[in-house]
Amino acid sequence: MNTTTKFWDKLAPRYAAMPIADEAAYQKKLEITRQYLQPSSDVLELGCGTGSTAVLHAPKVKHYLAVDCSSAMLDLARTKAQNSGVSNLAFEHATVDEFHSPVARFDVVLALSLLHLLEDKDVVISRIHDFLKPGGVFISSTACLGDRMAYVKYIAPIARFFGKMPLVKVFTVAELEYSLVEAGFVIENQWQPDPKKAVFMVARKR
Repeated sequence: MNTTTKFWDKLAPRYAAMPIADEAAYQKKLEITRQYLQPSSDVLELGCGTGSTAVLHAPKVKHYLAVDCSSAMLDLARTKAQNSGVSNLAFEHATVDEFHSPVARFDVVLALSLLHLLEDKDVVISRIHDFLKPGGVFISSTACLGDRMAYVKYIAPIARFFGKMPLVKVFTVAELEYSLVEAGFVIENQWQPDPKKAVFMVARKR
């Protein structure tokens, strides 16, 4: 088990009990996402955490696969799904690097609060592009700390060494936009509640 997985396994019970930091922003992200979900959609969510978003979106689509590196997070997610009576929602225990899928399988891929927690976002964005069908959409919510908290790149490695933070990468919104375009996406929708909050993007595979 790597240090990232250990961190999220340990955090899982406390994470599940945390209230949503910005309920209005969360609801708007749900609303925007649902514009891209169809009853025929095959959806993948990478980094699903405790499954709250997956449980809300799954009834709108044909099939929903939710993946996370933390078995503790997934235990909580499965309980939520069972209690909600959602029958078309499946969970898989894997890191983003470990997860494999046939090319062009999914209509929609979600990565919410994930890209800034990866060693190489560009590699993952490229893989997500491969997972999507032509014309499929990639929906992400990302903390672009380079625009407002660039100093985190100096603090984060120390905090991670002591087990106080996960891996955190620092980049700007412009750098994220560039990564998406370079991977073959067209950004269709972009929203940020304010400069201090995560940027929400919908990008379509060309």
